[in-house]
Amino acid sequence: MDIIKALKKDYDQPIAAYNVSGEYAMITAAAEKGWLDKTAAMNEILLSTKRAGADIILTYFAKEFALNARA
Repeated sequence: MDIIKALKKDYDQPIAAYNVSGEYAMITAAAEKGWLDKTAAMNEILLSTKRAGADIILTYFAKEFALNARA
């Protein structure tokens, strides 16, 4: 997030961020065990990336996030 913020501040170019598969797997596994709310964790990861300055976010959560946004 710090790197995204610094890049956004110093460059007038679109910034892309990638939410890696390990983060997706970790959130999904923790949710399956009842340790956290998957939707809340997903939203926090994606929204914090956006708040940091990312214009584009590539993520394994894309389809689920889109379906939740429609609801």
